[in-house]
Amino acid sequence: MVTFKLPLSMLLLFLLLNIFLCSSEVLYIPVTKDASTLEYIIEVGQRTPLIPIKLLINLGGRSLWVDCDKGYKSSTYKPAVCNSTQCTFAKSHACGDCIFKPQVQPGCSNNSCYIWGENPLINSFHDRAEIAEDVLAIGSTPGVRVTWPRFIFSCLLDQDMMRQFANGVTGVAGFGRESPVSIPNQLALDSRFTKKFGICLSSSTQSRGVIFIGSGPYYVYNPKKIDISNDILYTKLIANTRGGFVTSEEYYIQVSSIRIAGQDIPLNKTLLSINKKNGVAGTRISTATPFTILHTTIYDAFKTAFIKALPKNVTIVEPPMKQFGLCFSSKNIKSTNVGPDVPVIDFVLHKPSAFWRIYGTNSVVQVNKDVMCLAFVGRDQTWEPSIVIGGHQMEENLLVFDLVRRNIGFSSSLKLQQASCSKYDNTILG
Repeated sequence: MVTFKLPLSMLLLFLLLNIFLCSSEVLYIPVTKDASTLEYIIEVGQRTPLIPIKLLINLGGRSLWVDCDKGYKSSTYKPAVCNSTQCTFAKSHACGDCIFKPQVQPGCSNNSCYIWGENPLINSFHDRAEIAEDVLAIGSTPGVRVTWPRFIFSCLLDQDMMRQFANGVTGVAGFGRESPVSIPNQLALDSRFTKKFGICLSSSTQSRGVIFIGSGPYYVYNPKKIDISNDILYTKLIANTRGGFVTSEEYYIQVSSIRIAGQDIPLNKTLLSINKKNGVAGTRISTATPFTILHTTIYDAFKTAFIKALPKNVTIVEPPMKQFGLCFSSKNIKSTNVGPDVPVIDFVLHKPSAFWRIYGTNSVVQVNKDVMCLAFVGRDQTWEPSIVIGGHQMEENLLVFDLVRRNIGFSSSLKLQQASCSKYDNTILG
């Protein structure tokens, strides 16, 4: 028998690695799709005593912020004092006193500090989001609810910032990539979790999807328990520093071309890269956008190519809904395990062999019994990203955001594995 003697330093390294791997956990946060607005929402417990709070998911959000104008009551609310550790940690841009209310209250304290709050639905920002701490219960590991006694968040008093929220939503859950007080970055301060998270949105308004916090595995059932993080295509996360604070937290990727039914569509390639002077163009991922938005010139070529690739016996019809630019009769469209049998769409990433494939379940939407529409929207994006990948295209796919390696990973449709985002680990609470 041959034996090997490892150096003590290597043995210690293996021991530490084993401890790290064994202690790593995954936090599961259920996600609901609102039927009327198509917004993606999580519910957390906050304050003392704990009360349920519904929050809009914003991938590019700096923090978790809530409406403090209407009776925020908590015995553990603690505003951050100007120049305190909390203000520095949250990268506060200003300090001030309560000037908008007759007396101090949560969201309007004296000698407190502020960060920006944002509502991505109306593209609006507020510069006086008061930094504070309070109890937060968010998600769970298998069988165990997880609570943070001093979670840093921000408090807003401006009712204009609540516009277009789904019924019952009173704030935003920010998952921004750089902000120390975004949800993933703050949760990663707990040694059980890492700066990596996965989003798996359900296509149903009746069953919930899930956000996974941590390195994995990410389990769903089909009916066997499978790790959907195993088969992932990664591409680099691109920083958009030219767009200022508006874009600093957002997730951009490089889309180099688009293929429909295997054929490249003719595009102005300059629209696919971020403009180095002003930060416009490029491709951003957004959970606050229901359907992928394409710059009008990209959309026109996209629409033409899609029509050309449709079966010849499919009839184009007048769109019954104003937001969609292409609709057709579903009479001669067959069904497959990945949705309607329509031309597949490939978003080609950093090289021709690296692409995110979109099948019918994510490329079209059935708007009535006889008509389906291309679930992409054309819009003048002159001062915006040329492509904004929206929620419908992400549904029943896993997207993995690795903030340390600065990568974003894509699965293809989980329907290929007879799986669903709603069938996550059934030992999870909530």
